[in-house]
Amino acid sequence: MEEKEFKERSDHGEIFSKAVRAGKRTYFFDVKSTRSEDFYITITESKRRFSEEQGKFFYEKHKLFLYKEDFDKFISGLNDVIHFIDTGEIPEADPEEMQPRDEFSDVNFEDLDRQPDSLE
Repeated sequence: MEEKEFKERSDHGEIFSKAVRAGKRTYFFDVKSTRSEDFYITITESKRRFSEEQGKFFYEKHKLFLYKEDFDKFISGLNDVIHFIDTGEIPEADPEEMQPRDEFSDVNFEDLDRQPDSLE
């Protein structure tokens, strides 16, 4: 891809897309660009559903954002679970994964869409 072509396309943030149909689901792998031209991937699972209430079909989507600095760890983890499914062998633990997870906090996902009671 030429530099000029990349610049024109990166204005919208979308660089490349790949759709994978798998039974009742479709997975979309989209390469996007930030304003600073760093690439990241969005992985979207799309399932066609029927709404009894509205009497029509709709698409339920779930999206995952994967940033460049996490690619290696993501691929390693995915390979580990695929290896386990294929062989039944539990892979050796990565010493880095054994570190305490103090930087993470409990998140109640139901609260993410709620507006704060007051702005402090």
